[in-house]
Amino acid sequence: MHMVLGTTFVSALTLAAQSDPFSADAPQTYALIKTDLLKAAEKMPEENYSFRTTPLVRSFAEMIAHVADGQLRMCAVVKGEQVSAKAASKTSKADLIAALKASFDYCDPVYASMTDAAGASQIRWARWDMSKLGLLNWNISHDNEMYGIIAGYLRIKGLVPPSSEGRP
Repeated sequence: MHMVLGTTFVSALTLAAQSDPFSADAPQTYALIKTDLLKAAEKMPEENYSFRTTPLVRSFAEMIAHVADGQLRMCAVVKGEQVSAKAASKTSKADLIAALKASFDYCDPVYASMTDAAGASQIRWARWDMSKLGLLNWNISHDNEMYGIIAGYLRIKGLVPPSSEGRP
């Protein structure tokens, strides 16, 4: 009897996890980049937030602001809300980390509550029509792209990026 109940419970959990196979992937990959971005923002010393690799590119501070503002806007579109993204107006490490955390706090429930059915709904982003899940995945892609650049800034300053910590 216990074996049947245990098997039934495990089967129910497996079925629940498989009921939204496409949208279930997004929160996992989002969580990975979220951790690395937050650690990178915290790792860079305040005096290097104004650092630019060349005069024509964003400073480290502007990179963090760009991530915070971009993902806040994308998650707002998915939620059907309008938000005012203002991280670009900030320059201090503390203010930018707070803005980055706030953007993650805003996006976390969007990713956590997404289903395949809701994710298939069409929305408008910039000049493109796409699915809600497509935009959430675009956000993940954008976050990863920006993290790759941010990791370069850290390495130039002699710091190991969070995603490489503890590796030989």
